[in-house]
Amino acid sequence: MASYQRIEVRPRTRAIGADVSGVDLSGPPDDESFQELKAALHEHLVLFFHNQHISPEQHLHLARRLGRTEVHEYFPSLDGFPEISVLEHDAEHPPISDSWHSDVSYRSAPSMASVLYARTLPSHGGDTLWLSAYAAFDALSKPMQAFLTTLHAEHDFLHAYGPLLSRLDDAQERIEKARRDTPPVVHPVIVTHPVTGRRLLYVNPTFTRSIVELSRSESRAVLGLLLDHLRKPDFQVRLQWRENDVAIWDNRATQHYATADYYPEYRRMHRVTVGGDRPLGVN
Repeated sequence: MASYQRIEVRPRTRAIGADVSGVDLSGPPDDESFQELKAALHEHLVLFFHNQHISPEQHLHLARRLGRTEVHEYFPSLDGFPEISVLEHDAEHPPISDSWHSDVSYRSAPSMASVLYARTLPSHGGDTLWLSAYAAFDALSKPMQAFLTTLHAEHDFLHAYGPLLSRLDDAQERIEKARRDTPPVVHPVIVTHPVTGRRLLYVNPTFTRSIVELSRSESRAVLGLLLDHLRKPDFQVRLQWRENDVAIWDNRATQHYATADYYPEYRRMHRVTVGGDRPLGVN
């Protein structure tokens, strides 16, 4: 466990998650504090900061210290800030993120991190859960681990967003554009984290369509087993949001699930994602 001199880190569970205090994200944090934040992120995978008041410019600056910020293919953006996605839901726009996923795993180079800021919350509900893909891999038997290192899975934007696009007036045009702009990609089922070197399980129910080396029935069976395994509570942490909370997570080694139990109330979050590299398998 890392030692921290400039920030206070309180782990939530053995597998994942920590509350961080002693830092003002609007500051911005000095270089030494930020290096400790990055170390804590690699150790705990998702960090929670409370009672933070950051402007859109400060939100972007914070994310850019982690890497190159991105524009999302589907979500609307904050006026004047294309890299800040507005995740906004109410009675007319039901929640759509109540499924375990790793952000944009349908890209050849998925996001490496996300910075999510709670702006307006419902009276009850609207929690977010994260799971550790490290812990999920470690809990598999050695023979299963070895078998999975030989496999690759297809991830597809339309596996998740196709049904949503199909409801729009220009559905056919939008779906054809998505097929052109974001065709399916193939990633290893077991990925090696580029910083820590740890192995992690890299499939999710939202974007992963199939395991390419297996027959359809074999793929369905193995993928179903892995997705059930990932949902084990021992791998998870849950945040009950308060307004002005910030969560930063390692998108490569986690999945998350935003509960939809607040519907039809209003919930608004601002998110910036940070670009990553193509996931690499086990050498």
